[in-house]
Amino acid sequence: MVEGDGSVYALNLFDLADNDDYRAYSRRSVAEVQSHGGRVISLGAFRRAEVGDVAPRQVMVLVEWDSIEAFESYRDDPALADLHPLRENGTTGYVWHLFDKLDDLRPILRRS
Repeated sequence: MVEGDGSVYALNLFDLADNDDYRAYSRRSVAEVQSHGGRVISLGAFRRAEVGDVAPRQVMVLVEWDSIEAFESYRDDPALADLHPLRENGTTGYVWHLFDKLDDLRPILRRS
């Protein structure tokens, strides 16, 4: 693991549950993410699996956070206690992985 001091990417992969909770979450989450130092930089709908051990998910959202602290402030903000359950209940098979932003792969390649 390479930990940086800068931006962090949150990769979100999930399927939609059979309810409207994620729709309600998405109406409010963009403004809340931005207010905590995050930016949605990519949205995607699953096309096909090429290689890998991860079961396919319907949706991909990539969020860039100013820092790990910014991400944690969003995740842990008590004012958002009613928001996060909408994400949790509105999705299934949720994968939420964090990646440090790198300018290139040298820090990782040096470890090999």
